[in-house]
Amino acid sequence: MLVPVVIRKDAVSGGEVKLIQMKPPVIVRDLAAVLGVKPFKLINEVSQATGGFASMNSSLDEPVAVKIAEAHGFLLEIKHRGETAPQLSPKDKESDRLKRAEEDEVKNLAPRPPVVCILGHVDHGKTSLLDAIRKASVAAGEAGGITQHIGAYQIEHNGKKITFLDTPGHAAFNKMRARGAGVTDIAVLVVAADDGFMPQTDEALGHAQTAKVTLMVAVNKMDVKGANLDRVKTQMQERSIPPEDWGGDTVTVPVSALKGTGLTDLLDMILLQADVLELRANPKAESAGIIIESQVDVGRGPLATVIVQRGTLRVGDALVCGSVWCKVRALFDDQGKNLKEAPPSTPVRVIGWTGTPDSGAAFRMVKNAREAEKLAEADAQRLKKESAAAHAAKPVDVSVEQLFANIAAERQKLLKVVIKADVFGSTEAVRQILEGIRSTKVSLEIVSVDVGLVTKNDVLMAAAAGATIIGFNTKLENGVTPLAKHHGVRIESFTIIYEMGDKVREMMADLLDPDLKETKTGAAEVRATFAQGKGFVAGCLVTEGKVTRNSAARVRRKKEILTEGKVATLKRFKDDATEVRAGLECGIKIGDFNDYQPGDIIECYEVEKVRAAL
Repeated sequence: MLVPVVIRKDAVSGGEVKLIQMKPPVIVRDLAAVLGVKPFKLINEVSQATGGFASMNSSLDEPVAVKIAEAHGFLLEIKHRGETAPQLSPKDKESDRLKRAEEDEVKNLAPRPPVVCILGHVDHGKTSLLDAIRKASVAAGEAGGITQHIGAYQIEHNGKKITFLDTPGHAAFNKMRARGAGVTDIAVLVVAADDGFMPQTDEALGHAQTAKVTLMVAVNKMDVKGANLDRVKTQMQERSIPPEDWGGDTVTVPVSALKGTGLTDLLDMILLQADVLELRANPKAESAGIIIESQVDVGRGPLATVIVQRGTLRVGDALVCGSVWCKVRALFDDQGKNLKEAPPSTPVRVIGWTGTPDSGAAFRMVKNAREAEKLAEADAQRLKKESAAAHAAKPVDVSVEQLFANIAAERQKLLKVVIKADVFGSTEAVRQILEGIRSTKVSLEIVSVDVGLVTKNDVLMAAAAGATIIGFNTKLENGVTPLAKHHGVRIESFTIIYEMGDKVREMMADLLDPDLKETKTGAAEVRATFAQGKGFVAGCLVTEGKVTRNSAARVRRKKEILTEGKVATLKRFKDDATEVRAGLECGIKIGDFNDYQPGDIIECYEVEKVRAAL
């Protein structure tokens, strides 16, 4: 009986030896078939080896059969009944499998483009720098000079590709910047030559150092008045990132995004750093990578911008990312061109998701759409169970203190909001801004957070919850405005994030009862009292401001307030007066009060309603 041929390394010669296994008896015809030679040729060899006559059906002694096999370059093993092939333990099998996979991985590794992250303070020229590098108008379309999303772009310099991530500079986009630093190989910290290091520059530096990526510094705005390269280098020295020309190891390149100077040097240094890092990935492996951004596009559904970290992503691949999955319907580059495949380090927009995946989450390729759906559903169920378990584990406080706290919470003013934004990263930033608004008088509750257009369902949900809809960088679906008017739902749309924060603070303050602000308008000193009818009138000298008929007033004797009311009578000599100014004498009567004494002070004031502060 024949056993399949196995090829193994020979320890002595270092060459490859073909191992064949046969069960006894070894027949000439069977051995010829295994060795791949003509039977009559083998008969001659057997006859010479045994010194006798052999036929096709002759059985061979085991030593003779082994010797003939060796002559043909084979190692023959005779398997006797009851013998079993040496079995590898599960641990050895797994070790062998991992070793083979590692060998395949190393064998298939190929150079890949570097992924470069542009970090820095707001308005220091990150987007302008990238704009100059790409020679395209990215900066022109930004609202308020802020990059609202992470954009991923790829350029070519000296025949080599470089992938850039453009991250927002505003404080609310911390998570997005941290995520940007997490997927990159080289971080370029942009510092304005006139401003130097600012709070967000230090924050971005912290992200880059935490992510342990190679750091470079681009000193921008070298063309402006007040540019001071040495001051920036001194600040770098203070932060333990000394520049190369000062004996450190941080590559520092002076540039001007506006004039376009120094850009070639910057790109050359990026490629040099990439060469030093020896960046490689396996393009033949199953694709995997990171979600950079996700959004809902009208007509195309949920989209995700991804960076492929391993393998080659192709149209038709099945991907899974947490509780959402994707059958790749189309791939687009940053120019909007259709792609068939995306090798490692390529930023690409993927269409075909079942929902918007979380930015910063890892995706991986699976065998087919059915398996992707199954894995996504399993993850969704797991999250649901964890949420239910956490809720059930929360102790229920039924103390008297908690009861009073609940009553106080119910009486406290509450602003409910529904957040809709164009992309996932923006929803994170909006949520962070709103959750950062602290007040003991008004609390803020976020009813829901979602990506896409403001829809009729959002209006109905906001109406049911008594909430306001906050739209950031997104539009309204047809028919939303009349429906919102019908249900009395307020919709506020914004394109600049700090304007949104200010407006929400105002909306929260509007819920409070106005504060009453008292403004002193005048004062008069009582010099004498005069009888009038059944009561008395105070003869006064107006010492400051003016006294006006029907204005609010109080009578003060030393520190004690005797009465408060309105100026019922105001006379100048015997005539009624509307107002009497400082330095003039007059007669004053406050309501029905009659107990005036010389030396009393009559104060007049106005009460204004002022918007309450949070």
